[in-house]
This record gives sequence, C-alpha cells and structure tokens, in this order.
Amino acid sequence: MDLPFDEFTLAASTADLSEEPAARDEADCVEFRMDLADAPRAALADYDGELPLLVTNRAEWEGGEAPDEGRIEALCAAVEHDAVAAVDVELEAVAHGEGGEVVRAARDAGATVVVSVHDFEATPPEQELSRLLERAADVGDVAKVAVTATDRADTLALLSATASATDDGLRVATMAMGEAGRHTRAVAPVYGSRIGYAPVDPDRATAPGQYDLATLASLVAALE
Repeated sequence: MDLPFDEFTLAASTADLSEEPAARDEADCVEFRMDLADAPRAALADYDGELPLLVTNRAEWEGGEAPDEGRIEALCAAVEHDAVAAVDVELEAVAHGEGGEVVRAARDAGATVVVSVHDFEATPPEQELSRLLERAADVGDVAKVAVTATDRADTLALLSATASATDDGLRVATMAMGEAGRHTRAVAPVYGSRIGYAPVDPDRATAPGQYDLATLASLVAALE
C-alpha cells in the first residue's frame, strides 16, 4: 500500500484496528496509535483491512503513552508489515539518534516517514514554526507540527508557516490543538497541510480538539 501524501489525506486515528471498516467511507488511511493499543504487534499481524496504515508509537515525553523501552524497536518492526505505508517518528527522537533507526527501517521497507513535533503548552512564534517544519522535512517525507493555540494570533502564525513551507515545496501536516485552534484542522488543508487526523469514535479522540471523522471529512470537502 502507498501513502505519498501528495495531496490531502484524512487519517482515522484509533488504537483499535477493528474500527477500520467504519472509517472506509471518509478516511484515506488509518493512523494506528500503537502506544494506546493493548497488543499492537498482534493487531498489526492480524490486520486485513482495506485502508493503509500510518503507525504511531508516541513517546510519553511527547504526549503519548509509550515508554522508551522497546518503543523504537516496535516501530521498526511495524514498517515490515505490508499494510503499513507510513510511520510517524518524533523530530526529537531523530535528533537524539534513536529515531534514525525508524527512518532507515522505513526507507528499506518503502514506507513514507512523517517526522513530527508536538507542543501541548503553546504555539511558538511563526519563525520558530517555520524552522521546525524545515528541520522535520530535512529528515522526513512529511513534516508534522501540532501546537496548542490560545488565541487567533496563534492560529494565524501556524497557518502562515504552513503556507510558507508549502510554497517552498515542503510537504507538511499542521494543526493547532485545543478549542482556540480547533478550526485549523479544517482550514489548514487550504494552506497546504497534507494530513488531517480524526477519531472514528468521537468519544475516543487521540488529541485535544479533534473533530470526529465524518465532521472533519465534510468540513474539508466544503472548503476545497
């Protein structure tokens, strides 16, 4: 399966791959949150769904639930599955060395690499956002930055950085978490963001401020 993210791609985020059939009408892929799943490796081995997988094993130090021990190894093993078309690894992990193993494993497997940054406290200034996107794009195929917005100035900074990076030829995925930034999940694709994330079940959101899958699909389509 292939996930080049050459155009906007809607990812149904879940820790339960049995939800995949319910995502098929709206989603282009499934983001499998390995860190939130009970037996992620077994789930991958048993997966026979139609949608390609973007696997994420988010570290505790970046808002996830995966401890450091075994986390990188699990991601490297995950990209060997035929259904896994993309993998998410944190920029911080790549910068400290261990994340490079995931990048190399993904390249060997022909999987797309999303290099991500998450800020659960604030939105950096636009110049810093642009720098983070450039750094992530240097090592990955898609640079993902998710920040926390407290006002419209934060969302404007994010959207401006998204547009500038896209104009420079980078593939980026951006969003602002929290209520103040919620609308960016629908609007950011207009400015070039290539990936949107939404839970199949709205009661099981994987990040603050997410729309449910059907709602986000409808909003993005309306703004195209």
